[in-house]
Amino acid sequence: MDKIKIIIADDHEIFLSGLKLLIAELQELQLVGEAANGRELIQLVNDKNPDVIITDIKMPVMDGIEATRQIKQMHPGIGIIALSMFNEDDLVIDMLEAGARGYVLKNTNKKELSTAIKSVREGSFYYCTATSEKLMQMIADSKFNPFKDKIKPKFSTREREVIKLICQEYSNKEMAAALNLSIRTIESYKENIQQKIGAKNAIGIAVYALKHNLVNN
Repeated sequence: MDKIKIIIADDHEIFLSGLKLLIAELQELQLVGEAANGRELIQLVNDKNPDVIITDIKMPVMDGIEATRQIKQMHPGIGIIALSMFNEDDLVIDMLEAGARGYVLKNTNKKELSTAIKSVREGSFYYCTATSEKLMQMIADSKFNPFKDKIKPKFSTREREVIKLICQEYSNKEMAAALNLSIRTIESYKENIQQKIGAKNAIGIAVYALKHNLVNN
């Protein structure tokens, strides 16, 4: 089985070295590049075409949020994990809206890092426990709700099925198998749903579904 190609970005040399050692212990991973800021990260991504990126948020020259936004526009299939010392509301929201599929704190361990990488590689999401709890609280408090004041859209039966599977963290491949559809068809449904609700990505769909109680309907 091919190894998962990883690029890491962090401006703290000591932490970067520690992260490299952690990745080296995981045989299924291959480190193909490292960057000290967002601009270097974008260049590396264009050169190395990784499967997964692990990036700090607060970096000089260009931060992880803007780098994530630009990378997802150019390479939408790459999984991005935010690795941060901070679990602040604004940082969590900004990274998820930029297109990150994972959010892990820097006190993570080898097992959690491996799980996070494999999850985003398969097109799913991974948030550490603290971030998951914070995200659910923000949704409950309407702090993370980009859908205010919009006319409530109507969804087809198939679109509702796709929404529910997204909320269950199914990848496009898993949804296609579950619904007996092609991956391209699943992608088309997701694009239609995003257009209807004004979401930028799958996390936006999941947030909308939770806010409007679509998961249990």
